[in-house]
Amino acid sequence: MFLTIILFITGFALLIKGADIMVDGSSSIAKRYGISTFVIGLTIVAFGTSAPEMVVSILASVRESSGIALGNIIGSNISNTLLILGVSAIVAPLVVKKATVNKEIPFSLLAVFALIFLANDIFIDRDAPNGLTRIDGLILILFFIIFIYYTFGISKEKENRLTKIAGAIKGEQDPKEYSILKSSLMIIIGLAGLIIGGRWIVNGAVELAMFFGLSETLIGLTIVAVGTSLPELATSAMAAYRGKTDLAVGNVVGSNIFNILWVLGISSTINTIGYNASLNIDMIILIGVTILLLILIYVGKRNVIGRWEGATLVSIYIFYIIYLIIRG
Repeated sequence: MFLTIILFITGFALLIKGADIMVDGSSSIAKRYGISTFVIGLTIVAFGTSAPEMVVSILASVRESSGIALGNIIGSNISNTLLILGVSAIVAPLVVKKATVNKEIPFSLLAVFALIFLANDIFIDRDAPNGLTRIDGLILILFFIIFIYYTFGISKEKENRLTKIAGAIKGEQDPKEYSILKSSLMIIIGLAGLIIGGRWIVNGAVELAMFFGLSETLIGLTIVAVGTSLPELATSAMAAYRGKTDLAVGNVVGSNIFNILWVLGISSTINTIGYNASLNIDMIILIGVTILLLILIYVGKRNVIGRWEGATLVSIYIFYIIYLIIRG
């Protein structure tokens, strides 16, 4: 068990560092071939920040560990909204763009509702088992394509938030450019880190759940979810610290949409994911905290999430974790 815990923790380090190295290598090659910073941010960097959730959920899906696959995504989105936005707002008050309030947060809410209806087959057919089938996965991916189309539509804005995710973390405006050989090695090493780290996390989570008599869903909603959300935490907190507050909010909202529509879409397309109806409670909580986010944006100073609001979000997350532990 000691070795399992060591590999479990090491897996997170490999996963996060692997995603970082892969993004740097991929961005370098894209820049070398004249691909715009916007496109790099929209594709490579945006995918890279959610790579930990994607790798863990796909590997869990292949292993048929539905509790980890779904718990990871739902837990990550709750963690993003409460913990990451809360911590970021405590670092610096977050100014929220009008487009984020009017379009992107409602779109993330729509994604949650879509997941609820697609996963709860019993709502339509009482004899059907709950779960995300390959058809459900394709529907989620189609929603994701609509979101990407919308994002490209706002590409004419002076500073699109997705173009500067990497720079916000490292204090740079543009990705570094390395030689083709070094960039290729970075991509290979990053992918290896993602795959090995993800495998260790999934295997460790399953063994820990069995050893302590806990459900895979609980492990997925808590430890795995927070661990895979660390890139978003680093991005948003550093963006807030550097005054890129709209980036901090946009990163979280975009990640929530990405996690549900793309990550679960791909995972369920590869293999059907069973759905435990007990997760409906967590889904309702996710809907509730998303609506709460909209309320906090309108209460007090409009379109600003202040430090008090941030502290409120973090406090709610602590109570949620306590609730999960009691629920078991």
